[in-house]
Amino acid sequence: MVVWNTSDTMEPVFILKGLPGLEYAHSWLSILFCLVFLVAFIGNITILSVIWTESSLHQPMFYFLSILALNDLGMSLSTLPTILSVLWLDAREIQASACYIQLFFIHTFTFLESSVLLAMAFDRFVAICRSLHYTTILTNSVTGKIALACLLRSMGVVLPTPLLLRRYHYCHINILSHPFCLHQDILKLSCSDARVSSVYGLCVVIATLGMDSFFILLSYILILNAVLSIASSEEQLKSLNTCISHICVVLIFFVPVIGVSVAHRFGKHLSPIVQILMANIYLLFPPVLNPIVYSIRTKQIRLRILHKFGLGRRL
Repeated sequence: MVVWNTSDTMEPVFILKGLPGLEYAHSWLSILFCLVFLVAFIGNITILSVIWTESSLHQPMFYFLSILALNDLGMSLSTLPTILSVLWLDAREIQASACYIQLFFIHTFTFLESSVLLAMAFDRFVAICRSLHYTTILTNSVTGKIALACLLRSMGVVLPTPLLLRRYHYCHINILSHPFCLHQDILKLSCSDARVSSVYGLCVVIATLGMDSFFILLSYILILNAVLSIASSEEQLKSLNTCISHICVVLIFFVPVIGVSVAHRFGKHLSPIVQILMANIYLLFPPVLNPIVYSIRTKQIRLRILHKFGLGRRL
């Protein structure tokens, strides 16, 4: 169905897109996506349950990890309804207001994940480079303020986006590139002068994802410098081992999200299937892989999970 919007009063309707060339397999793919979301839900809820019930894990690092798990659950819940409606029910139409709400949550959770990863990098920096002052620097109060600042920043930078999009006219065929709504994807459909929104979106990406990735890199340069000054190679490995999980999660998040941002802005000649796959990887991989990485690589989490399922004594 083709939907046009030429009226100032009529709310535009967007058409969500499934996987081109795989329409015949959408029903089966919906089952696959359900399984992926189920893994994400179980993994992140397990992480939250373990941290909540184990008082020994009530530390800044695990507080940030629990925020990361909540964020991943939020991201999954933001995308699940429209993905399943397209793949399972072939219900592709979405009102503009619903689309703006979805993109607000998707982008907010994206920037919040970036902020939390930066906070976790700061936690690792203090734990290794200022270990004697760790408990006095990262108190519960400071941790809570950092978490609140991450949330307010993420919501604050995204809020103008749907407000700007509402002012534009959409007089082309309103077919989106994905089974969910993204800012740059909707912006391409506007027949109004959308330079303000485009420039604002680029500035937000640079000021959030760009700056966060820079400071995360800087943190690890300082951490590596501090670790290399330790005389014992065993202590060096022990210190670096506490950072492996975080480094893996950073790569899992930043590599796909940067790829999607570049593809939307500069990859006009890319195959649509490539853009769709990249967007799905960016939204699905972190919620699924983050709890797996921390369950395997973090000893405290792994032992508590094994104990929870009655496997601790056997292993």
